Amino acid sequence: QVQFVESGGDLVQAGGSLNLSCAASERTYNIIGWYRQAPGKQRELVARISYGGTRTYEDSVKGRFTISRDNAKNTIYLQMNSLKPEDTAAYYCNLFSSKVPWGQGTQVTVSS
Repeated sequence: QVQFVESGGDLVQAGGSLNLSCAASERTYNIIGWYRQAPGKQRELVARISYGGTRTYEDSVKGRFTISRDNAKNTIYLQMNSLKPEDTAAYYCNLFSSKVPWGQGTQVTVSS
């Protein structure tokens, strides 16, 4: 069963940028999504990417976030630009379908 380890979160000022990484324990051909969860809120899908590179984004991050993947390195990235305080959340990656257990996530905090 594939496992994911997220990294790259930090405390940044509004308008700043971060690049999150998601290291998969093995090669997967599945669609992979980046998710986020703020305290007291449901986990939501932010972006997803297929093995071949087809991308889909949640409306609130379109034009600001870019999802990508390096299949040779078993790694998925989320480049986040023009960050807003409402982007503050723990960020996770997982299979879009047939979810595996969630990892610890990586915390993104955007100050105003």
